[in-house]
Amino acid sequence: MQGTYPENFEIKTGFDKIRAMLAENCISTLGREWVENIRFSDDYGILNKLLSEVDEFVRILNEYDQFPISHFYDVRPALEKIRIEGRYIVEEDIWELKQSLETVRAIVNFFNKDKKEKFPLLSEKASFIQVFPYIYDRFDSILNKTGKIRDNASPELAQIRKDILVKQSGMSRRIQQILKKAQKDGLVDEDASIAIRDGRAVIPISSAKKRQLKGIVYDESATGKTAYIEPTEIVELNNEIRELEYAERREIIKILIEFANDIRPYIEELGASYEFLGEIDFIRAKARLAIKFEAIKPELTDSQEFIWENAIHPLLMLSLKKENRKIVPLNISLSEKDHILLISGPNAGGKSVCLKTVGLIQYMLQCGLLIPVREGSKTGIFNQIFIDIGDEQSIENDLSTYSSHLLNMKYFSANCNPKTLILIDEFGTGTEPMLGGAIAESILNKLNNTGTYGVITTHYTNLKHFAASVEGIVNGAMLYDSQNMNPLFQLEIGKPGSSFAFEIARKIGLPEDILQDATEKIGKKHIDFDKNLKNIVRDKRYWESKRQKIRKVEKILDDLAANYENELKETQRQRKEILKKANEEAEKLLAGVNKKIENTIQQIRKEQADKEKTKTIRDELEQLKKEVASGNIANDEKIRLKIDKLKEIEKRRNERRPEEFKAETKVKAKEKPEGTLEHGDLVRLIGQETFGEIIQFNEKNVVVAFGQLMTTVPRSQIEKVGKKQANKTRNKTKANILENLSQKRLNFKPDIDIRGQRVEEAISNIQAFIDDAIMLEVKQLRILHGKGNGILKESIRDFLRAEPMVKNFKDEHVQFGGAGITVVNLSL
Repeated sequence: MQGTYPENFEIKTGFDKIRAMLAENCISTLGREWVENIRFSDDYGILNKLLSEVDEFVRILNEYDQFPISHFYDVRPALEKIRIEGRYIVEEDIWELKQSLETVRAIVNFFNKDKKEKFPLLSEKASFIQVFPYIYDRFDSILNKTGKIRDNASPELAQIRKDILVKQSGMSRRIQQILKKAQKDGLVDEDASIAIRDGRAVIPISSAKKRQLKGIVYDESATGKTAYIEPTEIVELNNEIRELEYAERREIIKILIEFANDIRPYIEELGASYEFLGEIDFIRAKARLAIKFEAIKPELTDSQEFIWENAIHPLLMLSLKKENRKIVPLNISLSEKDHILLISGPNAGGKSVCLKTVGLIQYMLQCGLLIPVREGSKTGIFNQIFIDIGDEQSIENDLSTYSSHLLNMKYFSANCNPKTLILIDEFGTGTEPMLGGAIAESILNKLNNTGTYGVITTHYTNLKHFAASVEGIVNGAMLYDSQNMNPLFQLEIGKPGSSFAFEIARKIGLPEDILQDATEKIGKKHIDFDKNLKNIVRDKRYWESKRQKIRKVEKILDDLAANYENELKETQRQRKEILKKANEEAEKLLAGVNKKIENTIQQIRKEQADKEKTKTIRDELEQLKKEVASGNIANDEKIRLKIDKLKEIEKRRNERRPEEFKAETKVKAKEKPEGTLEHGDLVRLIGQETFGEIIQFNEKNVVVAFGQLMTTVPRSQIEKVGKKQANKTRNKTKANILENLSQKRLNFKPDIDIRGQRVEEAISNIQAFIDDAIMLEVKQLRILHGKGNGILKESIRDFLRAEPMVKNFKDEHVQFGGAGITVVNLSL
């Protein structure tokens, strides 16, 4: 057996109100018929298609302002009428047929090639609908722009209407002449005008003079003072016009019959068009309701398990919204291991609302409606949903509350199976607690052994103990603030809840002596059990808050550790760059020294110095250059040692020079004017911060190397820069770069949310996101795109496959978002 129980299931769960809201959102009787025919389904394929269609229409309403929604007329009765030959459709029905078929054509055109990939299911549905160009041509041939039969719908009709016009014009002129003559003769008042009675033109005349004007009296005024006479001359003209009007009507009927004959072969196809129109209206109504409820299509599975996050009762949400109050969402799950949830807790704590929320949401889902849960929720399908909620006592059937409850339990026990969902409120109540609790425990045991899924609420302690002692059943508690004595309306799965009976009694002011007497009667052991439950709730809330704080601290520590690690890597990189630059500067220094040595050697040669010693000096210099080039000088200490060695070589060389050469050099050094330029000097353009090194110079111009760029500038446009000033400028530039990088690294997050964005916008944002990650050396990124129909996800992954810096990508772990998030690893 499949379906729901009892017969008034929809009323008990509130779905009758959902059905009424759907009907209100329809714009035609076509759509309202679909609403009336909503039925519970357990077919996974059908449900998945229905939910996906609504999900597509939600996106249409969110993304497009102009979807065709006008002229949803139902002309199926008129089409049924012309199945019999010789019958016809009246003008008004033809006009509505034309307008409604134009709406069908507009909807089919809306789902064109551009939208086939975006809305595949609705596009496929529209692709089977015909647009009937021949019928459109027939419409235009017989109807004008206002929906009336054209004068040229047939040659006969055109002639008849022409004759009518001629006759009416002649009659109008003649009756005006008669009226003027009657006024001249004093029979009619000067301000009188032609009147119309029963479609005939008549002259108003005083009743006392009516016999003086030949004609037929058609009417008289309420007072009897005025008579309306059709002159004898006009009677014949009116009769002729009336005969022409009859002929016109006969010709119009002939045209309508011909039109009916033309479209009769297409009645079945036209019927399919109106079924499509009604279904589109119905799907649109479901989509509008989904937007109102903030509902989504969850992950649908062909099983009986469900995991709902932030589920809400849609009707309760709307009711609270009117009072400017917020609803508390429900987190609930059933699995094969824990397939029955036993909820306990205080009265008015939300147990029944929780039960009705599960029943309504699951029934909405299996009727093809989107449900108000959070993204990432998962739900299965049940063959049957049984409920036992509320009071079913009946005087007519001689049933008490408990008897009706037992009849429901009898039905449940006989018809439940592993694909059934049961919902029982206040399990076991209505009779003596000890006996009622025992029966309830036995029924619960049978349902558990059957493998039935269910959500049950109770106050009975024995059922809480039973749930804790067997597999398949899990306790749940509706949380309660024992300090402020207020319900929190939050479900916590894994432990039973306290009824807080004594606390609630104290809050409403029940005398303490009565409560003390009650404590003695029930026994301290039972009170202690309830007290322990409350302590467990309090302690769990305390440790849960501690755990949340620890998680936040750990997150901060993880972020700091990551920042420190990144800073350390940056420092190591900067150290390498500094050493590299130091080596380059050392090479430049050695090159300058080498030039000086070469100049000295040339001078020695001129002074006829020892050639062997000169060769030795040159060999030592070449060896020094090779060491620097091969990278043997790795740090400042080695550079300093080499420089000292060069100074020692230069000192020994000076000692070997002739005395007169030394004196000449000293004189030249003394005579050297201040500001004289030399090879290797650091200079900068006047008024600029950038500095470079002198390569060559003459009296007018200087060749300066600014990094890799060499340029010739006039000597008057440059000025020498001291080493201290150059180092200061270099360090300042480097500090600015590092500061910008550090600031960007601190603000960068390895997650990006592109839900709701168009494909082009999303890919543009992801490209910029990856560029920043590459610059900051972040190897792993997360892209949150949601699940939906997967179109956005596939477009993003096509882009990632073509991105050369992307090493690989995959779905996030199911516990952290699953297919709704793509994890990207970069090749860094």
